Amino acid sequence: MKFGGTSVADGKKLKHVAELVKSYRDRGDRIAVVTSALGGITDAILKAANEAISAGKVSQVKEFIADITKQHHKAVHESVGEEFAEEVIAELDARIEEIEKALTGICYLGELTPRSIDYLSSYGERLAAPILSASIRTLGVESQSLTGGGIGIITDDNYGAAHPLDLTYAAVKRYIAPLIENTIPVITGFIGETEHGTITTLGRGGSDFTASIVGAAIGADEIWLWKEVHGIMTTDPKIVPEARPLPVISYIEAMEMSFFGAKVLHPKAIEPAIRQGIPVRVKNTFDPDYPGTLVVKDEKTSDNIVKAVTVVDKVALINISGAGMVGTIGVAARTFGALANAGVNIKMISQGSSEANLSTVVDESQMKIAMRALKQEFNNGVVGEIEHDVNIAVVAVVGVGMAGTPGVAGRVFGSLGENSVNVIMISQGSSQHNISFVVKKDTAAKAVQVLHKEFGLEKL
Repeated sequence: MKFGGTSVADGKKLKHVAELVKSYRDRGDRIAVVTSALGGITDAILKAANEAISAGKVSQVKEFIADITKQHHKAVHESVGEEFAEEVIAELDARIEEIEKALTGICYLGELTPRSIDYLSSYGERLAAPILSASIRTLGVESQSLTGGGIGIITDDNYGAAHPLDLTYAAVKRYIAPLIENTIPVITGFIGETEHGTITTLGRGGSDFTASIVGAAIGADEIWLWKEVHGIMTTDPKIVPEARPLPVISYIEAMEMSFFGAKVLHPKAIEPAIRQGIPVRVKNTFDPDYPGTLVVKDEKTSDNIVKAVTVVDKVALINISGAGMVGTIGVAARTFGALANAGVNIKMISQGSSEANLSTVVDESQMKIAMRALKQEFNNGVVGEIEHDVNIAVVAVVGVGMAGTPGVAGRVFGSLGENSVNVIMISQGSSQHNISFVVKKDTAAKAVQVLHKEFGLEKL
């Protein structure tokens, strides 16, 4: 069971989570728990670190330390019984002192490396786990607070987005499998460590990833991701109020949705679950009786060929064009190579059979880097123009039922045309699980609303 930041935002919610965990333990379930940081703590730590670089004021650091100390002490008093409170506060104070030392050092050095960012980012979870574990113990259930690295999550040194090494799964199994027989381990989400013991993070939202790693390692029956929503929705309810939670979806659909804007699941979160074929359930911490969404290997065929419509904004379209590209071998290879060397991730690709243009979609934050890399690569006249447009959004229609079903694309683009939504670029892989297209940003919400209605998703 993994609990997200909203679920453990403060002491009262931590107490609720402890009671929830106990209720399942009382049923006889063996449980491992993964926790996020208290609400806003990780962001606050990173903000303080950046201010330490620019301002370099030790007095500001002391003010920040006083604030987070107060916040965590309050959480202890709200969720932990007197018999454990003093012990937990002492542990928290020792860790907060480490944060203060690190931030003070940044003030004097004026430098913040990726390795330092990971070190500081890890403290949100490392402060939350002891509180939640003590809250569970307050209810009379054995519990132990552990770090991701401490249980064997060993990663590469790609700070900020570290990936677990294969040896992780055996190591976690050796540590956690015997432990859950008699106690509830509370594990820090989001963090691991290298083989040399240096702290790393799995990327924002990586607590889901941690839960999936632990679940896969111990062969869990299910991996439950507790959030503040009823499950994975047919679309963003802020765009379509009639959006519904999906009872069951496949791994493939969940992955397609996560890569194309659905924020409920971390894009890498279900990768370990897929390796072991373990179902993943998304549930609402504040409505635990609601069944939520179950993500499984293969879903039985249903009448709903489309399951969801997602949208990604804050992206940019880059179009490479020129008559000199026609018949010239290696243009695509040079394009993708230049972007890869510049560290730019490509979200979407489209090329016409004329070969006269090649379009890619990248994150808006990487657009300038991408443009600079491509202009340097194509300075020999093969490419006529390299243009960009940030006033766009990507909309994706997702569903395994689309594969082999005639007329889906016709319905998608026919309904958009009837509602005056212009499509700029289209991409569909041969798996046919996803049709993605680019529209102007100001028409994206309308496109989602039109397609949600076209495929009757409000009735799922």
